[in-house]
Amino acid sequence: MNRFRRIVAMLGLATTLSLPGTAGALVKLARPSDAVILTVTGNIAETNGEQSAVFDRAMLEQLGTTEIVTHTPWTEGEVRFTGVRLDQLLDAIGAKGTQLKAVAANDYAVEIPLDEVRRYPAILAMSMNGERLRLRDKGPLWIIYPWAEHPEIDNNGTHPHSVWQLKALHVQ
Repeated sequence: MNRFRRIVAMLGLATTLSLPGTAGALVKLARPSDAVILTVTGNIAETNGEQSAVFDRAMLEQLGTTEIVTHTPWTEGEVRFTGVRLDQLLDAIGAKGTQLKAVAANDYAVEIPLDEVRRYPAILAMSMNGERLRLRDKGPLWIIYPWAEHPEIDNNGTHPHSVWQLKALHVQ
């Protein structure tokens, strides 16, 4: 509960919570103060846009960042990615469903099982080797899986789920 309240405070969210065993309204998302880099729609409990949850970079960072050191089919050797865990983002907005449709800037779209991103903690990478990801180098967001830690998913089953230039998620 303390961790949840800290996330709420960091995001500038309302402090009335609705958790098991508590009374009150759900957490209310703040509005982005900078350019929106991610829009989440679908079966979500919390919105701050027109039937959507929109995030700028600072809002995502305030969820807490983590690092994954792994290899990818698109990079050389081990790479250090920093970003927010996808499951933490989904929890923060009350996402419910079984599938996540990820959409890139070029409209490439793929469906990802929600249990996959929870079982194998994928991140929305915002930097690679300490450098902020830009549109020209697969940013500003790139879904990265911990393939080095979980070689059982380092295959053509999850590689297509590693959407770069991610712009939107739709919870189904």
